[in-house]
Parts: sequence; structure tokens; C-alpha cells
Amino acid sequence: MSRFKLYIEYEGTRYSGWQMQKQSKTVQGKLLEVAEKVFKGEHIEIYGAGRTDAGVHALYQVAHLEAKTMLAPEIIRMKFNDELPSDINIIEVEKTNPKFHARHDAKSRSYIYQISRRRTAFGKPFVWWIKDNLNFEKMSNASKLFVGMHDFKSFADKDNEEKSTKVLIEKIQIKEDGDLILIRIIGSHFLWKQVRRMIGVLVEIGRGKLTEKDLKYFLEHNSPTPSQFTAPPSGLFLEQVIYNGEELNINFGATINVLSRVKLRPRA
Repeated sequence: MSRFKLYIEYEGTRYSGWQMQKQSKTVQGKLLEVAEKVFKGEHIEIYGAGRTDAGVHALYQVAHLEAKTMLAPEIIRMKFNDELPSDINIIEVEKTNPKFHARHDAKSRSYIYQISRRRTAFGKPFVWWIKDNLNFEKMSNASKLFVGMHDFKSFADKDNEEKSTKVLIEKIQIKEDGDLILIRIIGSHFLWKQVRRMIGVLVEIGRGKLTEKDLKYFLEHNSPTPSQFTAPPSGLFLEQVIYNGEELNINFGATINVLSRVKLRPRA
């Protein structure tokens, strides 16, 4: 048996998230369907590094699979891409350690969110368009409160609550780029809908409807309020998954280049 590490990009608009679900179209489900063709009916399991929500995209999702095959990694990549729809693409396949696990071995994950300050005819599936004026400085200052180890129970989905709601947020970056506000959040792991609720609260602070004091309260007490401000999935991208010996690319420029096909150009 050989174990392979897959680097995958996908547009999540048509899918009910990454994780396999009965009677729902998912990214994992589509990959498993194609794997049966590539490996001639052999039962294959594919494990991803993270469960992206319905409508959420990925620039570099990581997954692993195990198969009895003599196929070279590059041939596996080509065979998968020949069968996959255009909104899922295998960027790279590499042979890996037989004990490697895409989820359990991940040290940290990076998500990036795109907020648009103007209406767009082309980028709607990839941004959250906000009509209201946003105070970028207030959002930037408030975001710093998320950094560190916190109990994010106020930001978790109660229907999918995990054993522990404590999450280490390693870094947050906010950048203005033309008509976009880009927010990168790097953490050890993330709870269901946590990132989208963090974004939603920052937006309400930018609107002037919430304050840093409110955010501190949400982090120190169990409150249902953040769930009211869950940001739409369209603007969210799983940017990178980091493993031992790897470094996170914390330069916005590289990601902006990758997103160039969906980002909004500055006004002339």
C-alpha cells in the first residue's frame, strides 16, 4: 500500500462543503467517486485537513489517500483531473510517509476572507459585498483581541460543538487592496462556523454597531450574539495547511496573485 498527499483547490459554490454527506454533493464525495475510476473499483478513503462549510472555497486543501498502485504521483494527478469537474483541481500529488494523516498532523491552518466595498457583476461567489461604510481602523484594532488562546464557545455552532472550544489564534492580518478588505486568520484549528462569525463581528465593529468591549465580552462569556452575524461563505477561502517542517507564507502578495481571477480591480 502507498500513501499519497494531495494538494487541492476548489470553488465551493456548488458543494455542501468538503465532508461526505448522503444525498448531498460534496468535494470529498466527488473525489471518492473519481478515485474508484482511477484505482479500478478499489475501495479508497480520502481524508482532508479541514471540513470547509457549504460554499467555502480552498486554495490549498490537503488530503491523503492510500491505495495499492504502481502509478506515479504525476499520473494519479492527471487521471484525477481528467475526471474531475472544472471547479475542483488537484494541484499536486506526492508520495508520503505511510503514517501521515492530513488532519491529525496539521500544525495550523490559514483562512482568508474577502470583503468587497462595491457591487460586482463577476466576483459575487467569492466576496461578501457590504453596502455600508466600514471603519477599517476599528476593524484592524479589534482584530488583535482575537490573537492568543481563547474559548470561542460564543463563536461555535452549538449543533456541531466539539469537546473543547478553546482555539489558539496565532496571527491575524487585515489589508486593504483596492475595493477589497482582506482578512487572514491563522490558527491551530477552527470550530464549525468560527471564522465566519469572527468576520461577522469585525464587520459589525466596522459598521459601528458593536465595539471592542462587546468583542471582549464574547470572548469571556458564552453569548449567542455572534451567531446573528455569521458572514456568508462566499468570501471565505482555506488558504494553507501547515505541517512540521513547513512555514506559512504570511505575505499577502502571493495569495492576492492566486486570487487575481476573482479579486476586484481598484477603480481607475
